[in-house]
Amino acid sequence: MRWVLLAAVALSWSGGQPAPASRPVPVVVELFTSEGCSSCPPADSLLAKLANEQSVPGVEVVALGMHVTYWDRLGWKDPASLDLATARQQSYSRVFGEDRVYTPQAVVDGQEELVGSDQSGVLRAIEKAGKQPHARLLMTAVLDGAALDAQVTIAELPPDVKERLDVKLVLTEGRLTSIVKRGENSGRTLQHEAVVRAVLDTKVVADQPIAFRVKLRPEWRADRMRAVAVLQGTRTLRIWGAATTPLK
Repeated sequence: MRWVLLAAVALSWSGGQPAPASRPVPVVVELFTSEGCSSCPPADSLLAKLANEQSVPGVEVVALGMHVTYWDRLGWKDPASLDLATARQQSYSRVFGEDRVYTPQAVVDGQEELVGSDQSGVLRAIEKAGKQPHARLLMTAVLDGAALDAQVTIAELPPDVKERLDVKLVLTEGRLTSIVKRGENSGRTLQHEAVVRAVLDTKVVADQPIAFRVKLRPEWRADRMRAVAVLQGTRTLRIWGAATTPLK
């Protein structure tokens, strides 16, 4: 079935004051993974643990499971794989180096990459990112039948932002189970959280609201889904802010 993405982000700007210390800082953890990769399940489990336990003080971990496509031709096609995940990982290679495209790879707030199953390393990167200046994003996401209406507001922006920004709206789905029948993980039953289903980009233009509406695919479970807003620099790929909310 074909589906349509129509969009929008309501943007407003105010001040550049840092967020109060009492408010958790959203830090985005992207995991580039595949069901065809035998070293990926431990990283998938770590991503789920980070998302579910939220155990990093002062931080809200925003998990994004990016299932790439290049393992699909090696014995098992990951049902969650997306071309956009592969393209996004490739875009990070211009920041981290062309030799830094692999699975499982974690990218934290667009600033640091490391092996996705390295729990201590990932935690250190999250803690470090949580101490950096972040914009404050406010988001609502309301279901209207089989469609989602979302609104994002940029309430604060760090004064040291010196690059053009994009807003990315991401839909994720959790509590997924897959029985792998071929490839390196043949015979395993894998569990996934925060699996990315769709990504929409739009340029940030001050004082110009943009409509956002997404028609959900019928096989997605809306009660297991979240909407994520990511504010990202187009040059450095640094993530300057994020917000997430369940669909309801």
